[in-house]
Amino acid sequence: MRRTCVCAVWSRRADPSITLSNNHSMLSKEEFEIIALSLKVALASVVLSAPIALACALVLARTSFPGKTLFDAIVHLPLVLPPVVIGYFLLVVFGKQGAVGAWLHDWFGVSFAFRWTGAALAAAVMGFPLMVRAMRLSLEAVPPKLEWAARTLGASRLRTFASVTFPLALPGVAVGVLLAFARSLGEFGATITFVSNIPGETQTLPLAIYSLTQSPSGDAAILRLCAVSVVLSLAALAGSEWINRRARRRNFGADESAR
Repeated sequence: MRRTCVCAVWSRRADPSITLSNNHSMLSKEEFEIIALSLKVALASVVLSAPIALACALVLARTSFPGKTLFDAIVHLPLVLPPVVIGYFLLVVFGKQGAVGAWLHDWFGVSFAFRWTGAALAAAVMGFPLMVRAMRLSLEAVPPKLEWAARTLGASRLRTFASVTFPLALPGVAVGVLLAFARSLGEFGATITFVSNIPGETQTLPLAIYSLTQSPSGDAAILRLCAVSVVLSLAALAGSEWINRRARRRNFGADESAR
């Protein structure tokens, strides 16, 4: 009996992966990979959705057309729908047998289901309303008189947007991107429904924490990953607030920023 216990202890000490995973103060290699994958997914999601969000925000802020209320509601639908419903819709549409997914796979070899690109797509959809809302408010704050002045001087619509509207709305655009980035880091329901929970491929921070809750010895790793999630989210939110304060200082002076 004693010999068996000694062998078990010796085998445990000889396994470096067990020693590393049980270190309460350092992140393991697997945890670093989870963090890197989460950052890659979040970054890809905002790069994918930012141009579309800016176009939607511009349409909502500067145009009027029949069905605008319905269009606005559809854009903000991910805010109120359960994330699992969004994930199921993505699976139906962008799965390998879906209407869009089958076409992308057959013609371009692009696949979203059960891949990290699908996790980025799910995160982009869930963070899209936050990005659109911040951009729209920033665009609506740009005085239309400045745009009309540029048009009277001979500037085209595109040049007016590039030289007048977009620079003035840029702080709001940056805030929207950071908010969507923070939201992407915390995305869970749509991701696990659409691309499952595959280690090394789709297992982002929330999914990894969920998996560790099923393990009796996962408390230390859960605390480490939760701490990383809090730090990353706070950094994104602090960045958006800093940009917002600088924009207010530029537009309304130092008195307003000191409040």
